[in-house]
Amino acid sequence: MLVLDEEQTRAALPWPELIEAIARMFQSECVMPVRHHHEMYVPDEESATLLLMPAWVPGRYAGVKTVSVFPGNVRRGLPAIFGTYLLSSGTTGEMLAAIDGGELTARRTAAASALAARHLARPDAEELLVCGTGRLSLNLMLAHGTTRPIKRYRVWGRNGQAAKKIAAEARALGLNAEAVADAEAAARTADIISCATLSNEPLISGEWLKPGAHLDLVGAFKPSMRESDDEAIRRASVYVDTRAGAISEAGDIVQPLKSGVLKEGDIRAELAELVSGVHGGRSHDAEITLFKSVGAALEDLAGAILAYETVTGRK
Repeated sequence: MLVLDEEQTRAALPWPELIEAIARMFQSECVMPVRHHHEMYVPDEESATLLLMPAWVPGRYAGVKTVSVFPGNVRRGLPAIFGTYLLSSGTTGEMLAAIDGGELTARRTAAASALAARHLARPDAEELLVCGTGRLSLNLMLAHGTTRPIKRYRVWGRNGQAAKKIAAEARALGLNAEAVADAEAAARTADIISCATLSNEPLISGEWLKPGAHLDLVGAFKPSMRESDDEAIRRASVYVDTRAGAISEAGDIVQPLKSGVLKEGDIRAELAELVSGVHGGRSHDAEITLFKSVGAALEDLAGAILAYETVTGRK
């Protein structure tokens, strides 16, 4: 059985190939059951969560991502989240690979955003603002730079030093990146704004969005969380990765639906409809677009298959 650590997983998932693999998977016959959430009692500290995300393509591959979230690990000096992807044959059930779940998740999440931006951001988008300084921020810069001619990368975070660190890492990779202290000023000039935070309150106001802007919302994965305000929903054409996931899990969609600012019918399309051509995506240069993702198990499966076939040479 193939075992890939974080570095090996990263090397096996180059951006152009990963973006295309996810696009193909959204057009495939992939079966994607609802993810499983299990609360686990941990004596004398906060409860932990076990997440199971299965998916399979009949007769080809099957896989499941297991993720554990232990909030108490912060006191142990350990990451709160650990994850592994288990890939097996869809014909025999034979276990084929165990892949680092953290790196797979970070890269497939950024790749899905870049795939959406290929249909929703202006083709001439040159300036990207990333809000957030976690693991996803650098991945989002690299992924968006694969599908759009980004020339200027800006990073904002509540922790200014963390933003400077991410910008420095981006510059080391050859990107023209800088940290910014004023989120509003940066948002007003950005062609693409990508948010990857755990914010419970809106970070981006719709009033800041210039004509033609694309707002990419990756974080805020619970109904109580939010990265954009109602004005952003009002001004933008709204798209999601999957309708089922967005209307049940994403605060940026759930809250406007509850208040009546957004109706389910206002969601223009999900990612599968964009990549298949059922919906044409951006309709004109001045249109403001908004894409909300909560993650889909088929994206993990697409990345796991790509990593496995890249390393082994098997198809």
